[in-house]
Amino acid sequence: MLGVGPVTFEEVAAVARHGAPVTIGSDARQAMAASRAIVEALADDTSPHYGISTGFGALATTSIAPPRRAALQASLIRSHAAGTGTPVESEVVRAMMLLRLSTLATGHTGIRPATAEAYAGMLSAGITPIVGEYGSLGCSGDLAPLATVALALIGEGEVIDPRGRRRPAADALAESGLTPVVLAEKEGLALINGTDGMLGMLVLALKDLEMLLAAADLAAAMAVEALLGTDRVFAPDLQALRPQTGQAVSADRVFAALAGSAIVASHAGPSDLRVQDAYSLRCSPAVHGAARDTAAHAATVASRELASAIDNPVVLADGRVESNGNFHGAPVAAVLDFLAISVADVAGIAERRTDRMLDVSRSHGLPPFLAHEVGVDSGLMIAQYTQAGIVSDLKRLAVPASVDSIPSSAMQEDHVSMGWHAARKLRRAVDGLRRVLAIEMLTAARALDLRAPLAPSPVTAAIREVIRSRVPGPGSDRHVAAEIDSVVELLAAGSITTAADGQLRPHQRLSSDEALEVAAQSPDSSDFPTDSAKEN
Repeated sequence: MLGVGPVTFEEVAAVARHGAPVTIGSDARQAMAASRAIVEALADDTSPHYGISTGFGALATTSIAPPRRAALQASLIRSHAAGTGTPVESEVVRAMMLLRLSTLATGHTGIRPATAEAYAGMLSAGITPIVGEYGSLGCSGDLAPLATVALALIGEGEVIDPRGRRRPAADALAESGLTPVVLAEKEGLALINGTDGMLGMLVLALKDLEMLLAAADLAAAMAVEALLGTDRVFAPDLQALRPQTGQAVSADRVFAALAGSAIVASHAGPSDLRVQDAYSLRCSPAVHGAARDTAAHAATVASRELASAIDNPVVLADGRVESNGNFHGAPVAAVLDFLAISVADVAGIAERRTDRMLDVSRSHGLPPFLAHEVGVDSGLMIAQYTQAGIVSDLKRLAVPASVDSIPSSAMQEDHVSMGWHAARKLRRAVDGLRRVLAIEMLTAARALDLRAPLAPSPVTAAIREVIRSRVPGPGSDRHVAAEIDSVVELLAAGSITTAADGQLRPHQRLSSDEALEVAAQSPDSSDFPTDSAKEN
């Protein structure tokens, strides 16, 4: 139920991805009714009030006669629904709708409660407007995408109906027992002036990255085992020397995942002549941890935005209707770009670990490319090519969108955020990271099989078993793409991280601050042998 307060990340995911219905609470209806009364008192005022008695953007100085002020709103929606290109994903549209509705429920937009109820009805009925990929500059809100949704609300444009069919909006509304809305003063503007599209994509990306960064730690642990690496570098006392929050959590997860590994134990001690592992192994917590910290910062920004009432003008409790610049997407755009950088970095180090497992000169006894019959079989050679191609793409996607700006609306909107573009490329980056990690886990699972009879840790063994439920073990060459996609599906479903969580030590599930406290209280590092050489 939507009240005047912010929605949560979990509520966004439930509505966007799982079709949860939406209702509006009585407190929100009362708040909307109060602000609506203020707007209606101004509807016939001869003084200019932006969005009520004037045009929009560069046309804000154009006065609209009272009889034409309702028509102004429908014209706004039709003209601003100018998006084009491939339709964006339904979950993005649903998240955007929920977040716009959340702002409407604050009582600061002047919308009628009945209009908000109709919007909620469309969302709960599973009617999803078809929103084009291109059109938003991320300033004055995600105008074109939100206008396309509002177009469906007034019975125009096209939608995907609850059965997945593309249909005219009017037909889908009628079939669901909904009536198109005739917009009143200020309502068109209230429906389109927000950061809801980019914010919805940020929240969904953060939900995905929560699982993927956990999976990255597990993939690193599998690679450390497969490459006969050491777990000593992940020990809490060493991590306490650098109290970076995300790094502490990541190192703790890797250390816990390697506990009880017969493979790690097989080469520990004086007989191991290697001084230290490659950066891609021992520095994994630094890279993964930096991404965790980035995600934590982005989540803070997202939480603030979820608690915001984004509209222009806004209706205040004292009766004022004030213009503002809160619709500018800069705060959201910046963290979207920041996350894309971290995603590329995590994927990059994962690809390096994979490459080491396939290279006979660096894999410490594994066959070239993990092939069954070397020469006849190519093993996972080309899977690494796929990884490399994705990582290269992720590096391009890491180039910030938010540093760009193209003036619009006859220089009235002379600096824009490009936040929608930052969000679109982050969605692609998150998908790429999932595929890179899937290839690393597919590779590591085969490498662990080839280390038999030595047994992996309980955690990595559980991961391998989940993968083996869909992908056979080592053998002659098979259709690799299908196997990669199977592991991608396991990651997306959370099956791999769930299996690992069932085996991880209890202290691994501590919060970031608690993990740092555990690290600070750990035994002195003198218990471990000291490395006498360093790499630069």
